[in-house]
Amino acid sequence: MKEKTTGWATTPPGERCLLLSVIRNKDDEWPANDSLQELARLVHALGGTVVQQQVLKQRAVQSSHYIGKGTAEILAGVIQEQQCDCVIFDDEMTPAQGRNLEAAFNCRVVDRTQVILDIFARHAKTREGILQIELALLNYQLPRLRRLWTHLERQTGGIGIRGGPGEKQMEVDRRRIKERITRIQKDLKDVRRHRQELRRGRKRHGWATAYLIGYTNAGKSTLLNALTEADVEVKDALFVTLDTTVRKVELPNQLPALISDTVGFINKLPHHLIEAFRATLEEVMEADVLVHVVDASCEQVEEQISAVHRVLDELGIGDRQTIMAMNKMDTPMGAMQAERLSKMHRLAVPISAKTGEGLPNLLALLADQLRSSFRERYLRIPFAEAQKQAAIHTHGTVLEQGTGPSGILMHVRMQEAMSGRYAAYEITQTVYDEEKSKVDGEYNA
Repeated sequence: MKEKTTGWATTPPGERCLLLSVIRNKDDEWPANDSLQELARLVHALGGTVVQQQVLKQRAVQSSHYIGKGTAEILAGVIQEQQCDCVIFDDEMTPAQGRNLEAAFNCRVVDRTQVILDIFARHAKTREGILQIELALLNYQLPRLRRLWTHLERQTGGIGIRGGPGEKQMEVDRRRIKERITRIQKDLKDVRRHRQELRRGRKRHGWATAYLIGYTNAGKSTLLNALTEADVEVKDALFVTLDTTVRKVELPNQLPALISDTVGFINKLPHHLIEAFRATLEEVMEADVLVHVVDASCEQVEEQISAVHRVLDELGIGDRQTIMAMNKMDTPMGAMQAERLSKMHRLAVPISAKTGEGLPNLLALLADQLRSSFRERYLRIPFAEAQKQAAIHTHGTVLEQGTGPSGILMHVRMQEAMSGRYAAYEITQTVYDEEKSKVDGEYNA
């Protein structure tokens, strides 16, 4: 069967790969080994075979080859002996470093960013997801085009084809890529506008929103299915979920709420991806509460928590109200670490999305946190400012509406953030009831 192509980073099934990580001091060795293990999982997800992993120590990254030329010569022998088809570095390299290493190794050289982009490309299903990953791939490929076309001589010009006598194929491709990037950016602006309209609609109807965030493969989709009886695809694999899924969740306090699954984060998440997926991640930025799903069964759980916090900081929402769901407590390691981490974080609950254990506690905590961001208030809108009603319907849920002696009476549920806009119209419940009953009495009389 023909292998699916997702840009030029595709790793064919069975390709033999050597994984390398470069550190500057011995203290970085353990984190580097852990990161290489994760990289190996990424490679396996693409169907590649890891034949060897190495951690290389050197004082500084070399501008020409990333590693020293002497080290490159030694590795070239290992690559030949192990019959490697590909060498993968655990950090992002410059285009020049990649070209020089390919010449030294006589095989393909890719970096962690390229592997992650390839996995995202394979899992994108919706039009929006495909557009976002294509934008990230094109931005990554653009400065690396020279590696694709070094075998070509100058092309003969042609009317309407080559753009001009002697133009290189690389220059044609660069122009086409830039044109395609511009087009995708325009399409994604339309996606953003559509998402903004959906968010306005949810706020207009008084929906509270919670978003599941967390490290890739932490169990976000399993938790969404458990809480809402959704049918989101679940696999024990990295980056299965790329497209946002929104479902209604039943909370103990009956507050109308929506909960959404989101793309997973990972250590060293490429900046290209954060920028390309901004249309999706903007949803997270508008959430009332974030639910950080943590894989408590993972030995590197604290490093994964830190990686998620780094991405949130980059998005500018590192201080957003967050609940931590310590998942996978149905495993021995998960039970031990979930209990320990729950004591360290005030808003944390041990759960098992697989068995349902702890989910009532999670829903109760979520309801409590969402309740604190909403408040019921009583308003009197003067008849002369009746047009304000439309704005109030947009920013909150109108629970009751009537006419008083001196204005329109409205009982609404509204977010605290919106309260300042209507503070001048707020009245007490006692005044609201008196004015309402006064008009009702006159009507009945």
